[in-house]
Amino acid sequence: MINLQPEKGKLLIAEPALAGDVSFSRSVVLLAEHGEDGSVGFILNKPLDYSISDLVTEIEVPFKVFNGGPVEQDNLYFIHKVPELIANSIEISDGIYWGGDFECIVGLINTNAISEEDIRFFLGYTGWSSLQLDKELTSKSWAILPNKYESNIIQKAPGAFWKENMLTLGGDYLLWSNTPENPSLN
Repeated sequence: MINLQPEKGKLLIAEPALAGDVSFSRSVVLLAEHGEDGSVGFILNKPLDYSISDLVTEIEVPFKVFNGGPVEQDNLYFIHKVPELIANSIEISDGIYWGGDFECIVGLINTNAISEEDIRFFLGYTGWSSLQLDKELTSKSWAILPNKYESNIIQKAPGAFWKENMLTLGGDYLLWSNTPENPSLN
């Protein structure tokens, strides 16, 4: 088993114990911030039935929108890998950036200067207060993995993403990687 400490840029993989949790069952979360004041992340593998053009009328291209987490789900967030095009971006790690000038993004998307492979949108985020994530890690709610995908994580298809990371964890996780989403249907 891999034993890492939480820090921005790392992935949180939902443990099988979270199977009944509506928000986090089979989630893969990218930690965008982790410190004494708390943690912020985005669920990478829960696409919604909305596109960005459904939510922002000025955007004409239907990029997917993901459920970033249960906090502030009426707000739009984004990660990207083009800081040279988007001013005021904050580096998470490994060529992945968070936020930036949204008006600039509207223009870049509408002129095809950036593609869906460059940016991912989220409604809401995942947040933990000070020490809350540490407690959840102690209670085996999450496993931590390095982000081996680096900036290409934006392009990862959500379908088998949790299973792929469970296989990386190995050991007992190999068994859990093949369980159906609802084990009672097995």
